[in-house]
Amino acid sequence: MKKIFKLVMVGPVAAAGLALAACDSPQENAAEEQAEAVDNAAEAQADAIDAQADSMTGAAKEATEDKADAVEAAGDAKADAIEDQAEKAAP
Repeated sequence: MKKIFKLVMVGPVAAAGLALAACDSPQENAAEEQAEAVDNAAEAQADAIDAQADSMTGAAKEATEDKADAVEAAGDAKADAIEDQAEKAAP
């Protein structure tokens, strides 16, 4: 279910990002690219942890899935912070 949601959200998020990128300064664009890289790295790490969870059962599986969710949430938060800082610094 989580993977389906991720796949469904990638297209609209990417399109929105491209639409907004046309309005930003070069510094904001660089920050957005950095934020996207941070987000992608966290998502890849979370996917790897989820893959480990697939071979587990019970409480261990649930704890590992929770860890994957936390890694992804932390990556999202860090990416958002990078974008927010860039927007505040924009003229």
